Amino acid sequence: MLPVAGFTMIAAFLALIMTKKMSPIAALILIPALTCVLVGQGASLGDYVLDGVRSLAPTAAMLMFAIIYFGVMIDVGLFDPIVRGILRFCRADPLRVVLGTALLAAVVSLDGDGSTTFMITVSALLPLYQRLKMRVVVLTCVAATANGVLNTLPWGGPTARAASALHLDAGDIFVPMVPALAVGLAFVFLFAGYLGLRERRRLHLLTLDEIQTGVESKLPVRTEPQMLIKEGAAVPALAGGNPVGVIGGDRVARPDTHGNGNLANAGGGAGHAADGNAAEHIGLDPNRATLRPRLFWFNAALTIALLTLLILEALPIPVLFMIGAAIALSVNFLRMEEQKERIAAHADNIVNVSGMVFAAAVFTGVLTGTGMVEEMARVIIDAIPDALGPHMAIITGVLSLPLTYFMSNDGFYFGIVPVLAEAGAAHGVEPIEIARASLSGQMLHMSSPLVPAVYVLIGLAKVEFSDHIRMTVKWAALTCLVVLGAGVLFGTI
Repeated sequence: MLPVAGFTMIAAFLALIMTKKMSPIAALILIPALTCVLVGQGASLGDYVLDGVRSLAPTAAMLMFAIIYFGVMIDVGLFDPIVRGILRFCRADPLRVVLGTALLAAVVSLDGDGSTTFMITVSALLPLYQRLKMRVVVLTCVAATANGVLNTLPWGGPTARAASALHLDAGDIFVPMVPALAVGLAFVFLFAGYLGLRERRRLHLLTLDEIQTGVESKLPVRTEPQMLIKEGAAVPALAGGNPVGVIGGDRVARPDTHGNGNLANAGGGAGHAADGNAAEHIGLDPNRATLRPRLFWFNAALTIALLTLLILEALPIPVLFMIGAAIALSVNFLRMEEQKERIAAHADNIVNVSGMVFAAAVFTGVLTGTGMVEEMARVIIDAIPDALGPHMAIITGVLSLPLTYFMSNDGFYFGIVPVLAEAGAAHGVEPIEIARASLSGQMLHMSSPLVPAVYVLIGLAKVEFSDHIRMTVKWAALTCLVVLGAGVLFGTI
């Protein structure tokens, strides 16, 4: 009864959010609540939900103050040099933009915190995607999958959980997996390049010569410098009277997406210059009032210290971000009114993400409290034929894809992995191999509806969760299988 109810609850949840019949926050609350009543445990629903809230409250606090901290750091200009470097690399070429997305997400992911990665990546690149009219869901797909690969760092969480659950050393698990993870990251750049080429073909960008002649190119964009017009240079007149757009100090033209043969402004939304003037700068405004250039090195030192303490686990992560946010606000904005303005500026993200975390607490609380998760795992393990026992490490890697997607990392590593390790030990499979294989599903896990950081990503990017899943699942799952296959090939799994 319980396994059937559990699988049905997950299927109903996915069906409702994928068809956009219900918002994720409503589905995370109502579907498990109804399931709990139907399995005859309605009287305990309150206890299950409160247990879930208690388990996720530290995560909600961490995300709340992490959003404030890194929001302030973005406001004051700490990450502007990185952003400018990425934008210079990207220029106005969709291929470079998507590759730049993977690069930026991978670099920032080294801190082990997904919400930080997504805040910086989206803040830096979303205006560029919008200006070039690229699909923003490509940004969320590439950023989430790149972060999933780096989420396996020992201070990222999964490796430490696997080590604790099986009483192993985190270094013994992670270090031999580095070559396989490097292959996985290379695959992320490979499919990012493919998506970038697809966006380039879709947008039909024009070269400078074609802008001047007004002839629309049928070929993919060329990436030589002449495709851009430097700021201050003469702007060629375009058919229909539309000007070129400005891309980080450069101007670029695109064809009219309505198909009438005219060239359209590369801008859109608020950045579109309807009166024919050049569009405003994209990305982070270099003249915004919140910049604090004199405090750059202080903010850099504060951030490095915060991340160092986070990696060393000197204090609980929520406490570190609370203290860091308080210092950042107090030093960079001395007046109380300014501090209130900065908090209010990021309030939407805080409320949306915190709401999703506590809604997810209902889902995980019911799934765990009713015993459904254990029964579902037992059904899956019992279905494995004895003849496949010697291959339990590979089976663990394959199972990590769906199980970490529908379960929290705590539930998977402390509830399921020990059972898989015990089953593998009966066939001579070492627990260390089970632990390494269990990391394979993290690329898909980062887009799970139970991962709070994903709501930071889609909230900032203003992408529907269902659209993100449709784009991301296949690429994330392929990356997981690439990592697993590389691990087997290199003999670490």
